[in-house]
Amino acid sequence: MGSLISYSGISTKVKAMERFRIRPEQFEAMADLGSVPEAVQFLRSNPSYEKAFSKASEDELHRGKIEQLLNLSKYHDFAKLYRFASVTQRRFLDLYFQHYELDTIKTCLRNAAGHREHRQDLSVFQEFFEHHSKIDLIKLSESQDIGQLIENLKGTPYYSALKTLEQSGSVTLPACETALDMTYFKAVWKRAGDMASRREREIIKECFGTRMDMLNLQWICRSKKYYRLSPGAIYAMMIPINYHLTKQEINGMVQAENLEQVYSLIRSSWYGRLEAVSGEARLDLEKLAWEINSRIYEMSCRKNPYSIADLNSYLYFKEQEIKRIINTIEKIRYGVYGSE
Repeated sequence: MGSLISYSGISTKVKAMERFRIRPEQFEAMADLGSVPEAVQFLRSNPSYEKAFSKASEDELHRGKIEQLLNLSKYHDFAKLYRFASVTQRRFLDLYFQHYELDTIKTCLRNAAGHREHRQDLSVFQEFFEHHSKIDLIKLSESQDIGQLIENLKGTPYYSALKTLEQSGSVTLPACETALDMTYFKAVWKRAGDMASRREREIIKECFGTRMDMLNLQWICRSKKYYRLSPGAIYAMMIPINYHLTKQEINGMVQAENLEQVYSLIRSSWYGRLEAVSGEARLDLEKLAWEINSRIYEMSCRKNPYSIADLNSYLYFKEQEIKRIINTIEKIRYGVYGSE
């Protein structure tokens, strides 16, 4: 009863915002549009994206600008929920926000590593980050190289891991991204244990634990397919937390001689019970990760009404919707018509 009372207000808010989620038939209609401006006009007609796209002119509709505005709409949704949330609910939202922080740091890291002159303007997010982050977004976005970016992260949880890499002479883009992922997921796992109730801890660990498993599986498969790394090098780039995968299963996959052996071990693991795994002769790990993560988030929300699962699932599926919008618009831009 306590959960029902404490979450009834924000759960109602989430359901109201979910009404504006883009439905499959709307995506099909969007994919059949003839131009990017038409697609943007379609987004303007949706209350979830109307505010972010209201002032965008046609000459600004390149990929970078559209992604920026879509991210802005994501932050608008987060801010709406944050204003409506209780102190306990804000504790979870602060935890979730680290995901946005991580994505932004990675964007700046790639810009700095590539010495790109034309960088995404992050100033539109500055006000939002000032409320939720210790990162100086503008300073970070102006980093000219990885070393400068690391110094611009001083005073944040991400500095120590990257500084250690720099001092060891191992500063590369993949190594830095892996260090950031490890810092983020370790922090989420630790802070999940500090949540107020056992139910909240289980919800967070179920969703984030599955995501960590999927990232590790994807990395193992990529390393076998593209990089031919030694087992030691593979272990070094993995998130050192497992959820449904046992250490024995992970060891077997890392030591496997080829992808077929890895796929066989995946099918014999907990994830092998799922239709998305058992029904495929050759596994597409990216598609598989999306299907499994989405299923876990949907189940979490159904099993745990009036809980942080409502917030967690809404924010997750908002990001998935934005990814699909970007893919759809790029298909329109390059003349790949029709639905996905």
